[in-house]
Amino acid sequence: MVALNPTTAPGPTPWRPPTFGKFDKDLLNDLIPFIQSKYSVTAARESRALAGLSMGGGQSLNFGLGNLDTFAWVGGFSSAPNTKRPEELMPDPEAATRQLKPLYISCGNKDGLIRIGQGVHAYLKEKSVSHIWHVDKHAHDFQHWKKALYHFSQLIFKPVAK
Repeated sequence: MVALNPTTAPGPTPWRPPTFGKFDKDLLNDLIPFIQSKYSVTAARESRALAGLSMGGGQSLNFGLGNLDTFAWVGGFSSAPNTKRPEELMPDPEAATRQLKPLYISCGNKDGLIRIGQGVHAYLKEKSVSHIWHVDKHAHDFQHWKKALYHFSQLIFKPVAK
């Protein structure tokens, strides 16, 4: 048996811990309904975003793009090798384009995982899917992630007209 190290895998891989699928169900079936029952939130998909960094970036792309009926905004920062291949992430680019607010993907140019984001970006560009591809001078580190989160949050948190 060969152990796969997700931080050194050569590219997007089928490596997915079994808990990933359980988290997806927990988020959709338990956490979102709980939040909606306890807090004054807007339940519209246009008001819901999902983003993450590193392994969470890959999972956000996998799960967010797979559930565009629930999430309109999706962000992946320094997405790790748990990210699905681009054609799996977005098998129907035209439908995704109609549903997505700008998809945000970012990575530092010194990050060893940049090839994952580059692959997703190239696929989206080839399929004419509107997205933001942000690359800065950082590595797989907090300096990049805080900038990416700042830029993504500027897109999703806009004043609401009264």
